[in-house]
Parts: sequence; structure tokens; C-alpha cells
Amino acid sequence: MGRLLISVRGPNEALAAAKGGAHIADVEYPASALGTPYPLNIKAVRSRLDSEGFRGVPISTNIGEDQPRRSTACQAAVGVALAGADYIKCGLAGLDLKGASHLGRNLVRSVIEWFPEKKVYPVLFPEEEFSLLIDPLTDGATLAQEIGSHGVLIDTYRKDIGKGLLDYYSHSQIGEFADRLHGIGKEAWVAGSITRDDLPQLWTTGADVICVRAAACEPGAGLERFGEVRTDIVAALIATLPPS
Repeated sequence: MGRLLISVRGPNEALAAAKGGAHIADVEYPASALGTPYPLNIKAVRSRLDSEGFRGVPISTNIGEDQPRRSTACQAAVGVALAGADYIKCGLAGLDLKGASHLGRNLVRSVIEWFPEKKVYPVLFPEEEFSLLIDPLTDGATLAQEIGSHGVLIDTYRKDIGKGLLDYYSHSQIGEFADRLHGIGKEAWVAGSITRDDLPQLWTTGADVICVRAAACEPGAGLERFGEVRTDIVAALIATLPPS
């Protein structure tokens, strides 16, 4: 059965997401696709969930969309793992398959050296400027196998142009992406302005984790991604999961 990831800004939203049934609390700053949080914020989220009886809810986070230096990317990945993240998402925007494989191997090795129980997921983007270098659909499984990651996340890089995941890929293409990863024992994660109405059919693609932010928020001033995560909205998203 698929799992629902809710991106949260801090401990209060993480608790709201967990109470609504979210399977994963993703700590991020929602100004961009993979907005990076402070390590102390990750630690605070973990502490709050543990103290409120949600020790079993894993935390994910990320180290940003782009990695200008391999060494600092590896430092960041180890740092967020130390801060309490169970799943580390690593954006590889702008790299070709060779470059992504080289960096990805170092990222996975660095995290596993200190935290063998934690998981690393490279993030690939569907926008043409990135997909011409690495096609997420056809190269994602190859990348995961080459670097030893636990899966791959496809997310949209640009959150300000009104295009989401389903503007780039059909449900059948997402299903093929999931099948390729499952064929080598890896997980398929998807994100990108996914709405509540999108979820029922997306679950049928076989995606292991579907990631949302705005869909879980009460709209606030400005961008919906800066609204507040609400427990009742998260519960309604969870209700879209097919019966197990």
C-alpha cells in the first residue's frame, strides 16, 4: 500500500500531520521545491512527535535542489541524518547521469557509513532543462541501481509556473516509472503540486510514496504552500487511499 508524505514547516505542523494519519513528516522550508530546513528544526520535529506518541512516524528532509559541491552535499546529508531525518532526499538538478551517479554514490556511502538504517533518495526533475540531462522515467532506475539508493523521487523544480507532476507525465508513465524501480527492488516516490483530486488515480500507479504540501494546507496569504497544515485536511487525503 502507498504512503502519504506531508511536508511540514515545524513541530506544530508535524503534529497536525501525524494526527491526521500522515505516514511521513517531511521537514522543509516551502519556498522552493526542496527548501532546506535548519537542523535544529528537524530535531524539534522529532522531539515533538516522540513526546506526543508518534515515535513511529518517520521524518524525511532534503539537502536542496542543486548540489554545487560534492563535499558539502555529503556533509549536508550526514548532518540532516544526525539531526533526526530517517529519509534524506538529495536534489540532483543540472547533473547528467554520469555526474549524478558519481555524486549519488558519495551521498549514499556517506550517510550509510554513520547511519546504516537510514535511507537516501535522489530527486530528479521533469522540466526540460533537467530531463534532457537525466530522464526521470527512463534513467531513474538506472541511477538508483548505480548509487545504491533506496529509490528515486520525481518532483517539479519550479513551483511558481502553475504546472504540476501530471502536466509532465501521464498516469501510465508514472506507473512505468514505478514498475522499473520495483523491478530492481527500489521505491518510487512522486511529488509536484499534487491535489486531493489527483490522489485516487495516482495511488493506482503503484507509487510507494506520494508527497504533498499545499493539498494539506488551509490556504493562507500568498502561495498555498505557505498555508497551515491541518489535521482534518490530512485525514481527508488519507481517506483517498484504496482499501488494504
